[in-house]
Amino acid sequence: MPRSATDAFVTHRNLLFTVAYEILGSAADAEDVLQESWLRWAEVDLDEVREPRAYLVRIATRQALNRLRSLERRKEDYVGQWLPEPLLTAPDIAEDVVLADSVSMALMVVLESLAPTERAVFVLRETFGFSHPEIAEAVDRSPAAVRQIAHRAREHVAARRLHHRTDAAEARRTLDAFTRSIETGDVQALMDVLAPDVVVLADGGGIKQAVPNAVRGADRVARLFLGGMSKAPGTLTARPTAVNGHPALAIDLDGELDGVFSAQIRDGRIAEIYYVRNPEKLSRLSSATVLTAR
Repeated sequence: MPRSATDAFVTHRNLLFTVAYEILGSAADAEDVLQESWLRWAEVDLDEVREPRAYLVRIATRQALNRLRSLERRKEDYVGQWLPEPLLTAPDIAEDVVLADSVSMALMVVLESLAPTERAVFVLRETFGFSHPEIAEAVDRSPAAVRQIAHRAREHVAARRLHHRTDAAEARRTLDAFTRSIETGDVQALMDVLAPDVVVLADGGGIKQAVPNAVRGADRVARLFLGGMSKAPGTLTARPTAVNGHPALAIDLDGELDGVFSAQIRDGRIAEIYYVRNPEKLSRLSSATVLTAR
């Protein structure tokens, strides 16, 4: 393998991981996509490659789409709700607003409702800024078809996501208020920090207990968390962390990581909660994952 090929792959490795992760919602599967992409890149005649970045993204996108279709079949047999795999991220990711927004748990959950090709087109266009002809080569569609798919995906996402952007300081204050209300058992304080129409999505993967369906409404959500605290088989504590570019809480049970709690904040209140307890999805929370759109 020529040294230049190795250099090109290493140079763009973080980008390729980010592309694959946004398409798949799984860091483990994104790593597999990188391995598969490297094997295919190793067979490419570099004399025919004008732009290594675009060519590598094309390879990674095709591998991610193949894996995503397989992942869709696995999700059909998944126990309970399926949430994206959370990633511990460095604080500087928040400086890139588009990237931080694109990997937020809130948007990643919405992307789960897109068809595979729609998701790939949306990610490549909205996060990474590839042109319609470039995306067409990656997803094996015509530029005109990609333009239609991109429009349809944008409308779908816009209709299903919250549009209020909260800064990190406000999000941290809201999560701190939530933590205090839970620790003190202050029902009124908890109700004050929850939006009336708050919804909880939880993922235990059939390995750890988690609500099998979405729980909606402040009263029901308050009972869920306060009841969970009282029934815990040990001491639960929450510590601040940063997940997918946004403030979050790492939940420890007797000092051991039990889950990660992230939320979508709207007007100073928690509107959506994503609680991942599946231990198979908690492996990327010990060290920060480098994500990039460049």
